[in-house]
Amino acid sequence: MSKIGFDSEKYLAEQSRFILERVNSYNKLYLEFGGKLMNDTHAKRVLPGYDENCKLRLLQKLKDSAEIIICVYARDIERNKRRGDYGITYGDEVFRMMDILTSYGLLVSSVVVTRYEEQPAVQQFMTQLERRGIRCYAHRATPGYPTNVDLIVSENGYGANPYIETTRPIVVVTAPGPGSGKLATCLSQLYHEQVRNIKAGYSKFETFPVWNLPLNHPVNIAYEAATADLKDVNRLDSFHYDAYGTIAVNYNRDLETFPVLRRIIERITGKESFYKSPTDMGVNRIAYGIIDDDVVREASKQEVIRRYYKEACDYKRGLAEEDTVSKEKLLMDELNLTIYDRAVVRPALERQEKLVGEGYAPEYCQVVSLQLEDGRVITGRHSPQRVMSAVSACLLNALKALAGIDDSVHMLAPYVLEPMSNLKTNILHDRSGELNAEETINALCVCAANDKVAKLAIDQIGRLSGCQAHSTCMLTSSEEQLLRRMGVNVTCEPQFANKDLYE
Repeated sequence: MSKIGFDSEKYLAEQSRFILERVNSYNKLYLEFGGKLMNDTHAKRVLPGYDENCKLRLLQKLKDSAEIIICVYARDIERNKRRGDYGITYGDEVFRMMDILTSYGLLVSSVVVTRYEEQPAVQQFMTQLERRGIRCYAHRATPGYPTNVDLIVSENGYGANPYIETTRPIVVVTAPGPGSGKLATCLSQLYHEQVRNIKAGYSKFETFPVWNLPLNHPVNIAYEAATADLKDVNRLDSFHYDAYGTIAVNYNRDLETFPVLRRIIERITGKESFYKSPTDMGVNRIAYGIIDDDVVREASKQEVIRRYYKEACDYKRGLAEEDTVSKEKLLMDELNLTIYDRAVVRPALERQEKLVGEGYAPEYCQVVSLQLEDGRVITGRHSPQRVMSAVSACLLNALKALAGIDDSVHMLAPYVLEPMSNLKTNILHDRSGELNAEETINALCVCAANDKVAKLAIDQIGRLSGCQAHSTCMLTSSEEQLLRRMGVNVTCEPQFANKDLYE
């Protein structure tokens, strides 16, 4: 049984109370949501016990007082930027977010396309929204942003943006990913509200870094590992210390932009800023939900190793820079970690080495290892008969172990396997012909209709959520996505499975 280190209910109560305190100071509060609004799997990994949809549940409590604006950067739509976890474009992610938010009973009042330059692909995206009855606004880039405060806070700056109509006292501003223009949208709205004599404020819903944990706490180091590609660096908030004599942790971008941001807010409101530091701007009570610091520390260390592997694989694929991988390695060194501190790494590499020693060709030496909730490590290898992938074999072996089924039992009946293999090889002309993980699980489901043993195995799939896995080579995107959907945290050695250029 996985150890719990975080109490989501305790955190929700504390965070809700703190938000309402901020709201009471204004007629309208623009609340920028940093990080992921939903499916926050990073927080779930480093804070065992954290509900990945914690923020959605919090908004549900405030749903009668809150509405949501989604921001998306025009160029991210134009270049079909994709989310690394789901593999979908930012445009599709906007649609997915709206569906999920609506299912929670939350009001999504509009979508804002930021730094719009009349790109045809962006115009098509906006047309799609408008024809579905969704209000869509376009904000153009402001010259000199963010340093030319005189221009920014004027009719030719924020004043040139269309005013986004809102009706509720809490306006949540979120986005499909970083760099989407959430802050600029909030400040633009503050300007327009001031013109309308509405007392409005700005705050930021923060999760990481955790301001009231030590700078070198593994939770904060794990955040730095998660944002290494963005060049984020955790630092002590000197503004906070100067104002209150209290040590607080923030990160470089917020610290660098705070003086300008404070000037903009003061110019908009005509008053001295209520905020004395970037930490002041955040609503972050995450530390109050930690109930076992040792559990959280260990989980965060594991996340740092996972992030190292992710960037190493992305570098191999040509999707990351070498200095990002080096940064991840430095963070591992800071915590005195090696790859072997991840329990599933050594078993996979040792079995691969054994297969090589037995004379198997390299393409048949891929091994996947998976650690079950009771600590047992199960492995699976690429089938020499080209029947199924290494991930497929590992999943079947893991399900057998969980169900108490003898390893010698074959759960996939020939009357199911043979037609599927024939379809792939002779009709669809698949070069490998082997069943990938999703096809294998589907085949097992078919067998379960008439086979009690297969049914027993299928019933164990939910127990794989939260398990750790490691592959001796990089997985196909489809298998990696399947493991993520199952809740399995997988890492891969930065090696290609074969010499094929096309997946």
